[in-house]
Amino acid sequence: MTSQASKAAAFRVLHDGEAFVIPNPWDAGSARVLEALGFRALATTSSGLAFTLGRLDGSVTLDEMAEHAGALDRATELPVSADLENGYGAEPEQVATAIRHAAEAGAVGGSIEDFDRDERRLYPLDHATARIVAAVEAARGLPFPFTLTARAENHIRGDPDTQDTIRRLQSFEEAGADVLFAPGLETIDDVRTICGSVGKPVNVLARPAMRLAELVDAGARRVSVGGALTWTAVKAFADAATAIRDDGAFSALGSRVPLADWFGG
Repeated sequence: MTSQASKAAAFRVLHDGEAFVIPNPWDAGSARVLEALGFRALATTSSGLAFTLGRLDGSVTLDEMAEHAGALDRATELPVSADLENGYGAEPEQVATAIRHAAEAGAVGGSIEDFDRDERRLYPLDHATARIVAAVEAARGLPFPFTLTARAENHIRGDPDTQDTIRRLQSFEEAGADVLFAPGLETIDDVRTICGSVGKPVNVLARPAMRLAELVDAGARRVSVGGALTWTAVKAFADAATAIRDDGAFSALGSRVPLADWFGG
């Protein structure tokens, strides 16, 4: 298996080249399919992981996240970046612990958001930045180049203040984050504005109406899909099950997939 240091170096190099898509599997099987389809890196999805545990997003523990990231790492040869939510605690020390725990599990990158899930508000900028400083220090203390993504959550938390998003991302950049992320941008103009306001690679969360080419043209260097692949699969499952329950119809069960090709025999 590819060493963690090699995966970390490969992941860092990806950010220096052409823009790329980093899809979000929800389990080891979906991770292996994405690898077989030619993607070059993976990111976990907190909502997708929560679904596999029968819960809503925000209810996963740090230990559960680490176990999941480790399973994805062992399942493929690809670099794995972990969705670390808000670092599983408000304090900078807790964020640093989350970074180290994710790395111990096998992740070579991770994201930290600036949203306080207990208080249901964004952390004040000074505190949010201190949390990223602690995450950077923890990442730099690892024996390989851990790629840290800092997230400004305004646009998906009911406060789509672009200027505040820019201030936050610029502060996180100054604090040493490797990648910047403002999930929930709704238009290509928003993407262009955010990307043009910072100097580090920007991750963009894809939306159904968007195309990769236009995101790249607007400045995106990395594109993720969050829990969307999970929900695409879950909806197909639920639609088939509903047809069985309501109509006694099994027509949706005819799908076949090339598992032998995807899983190597």
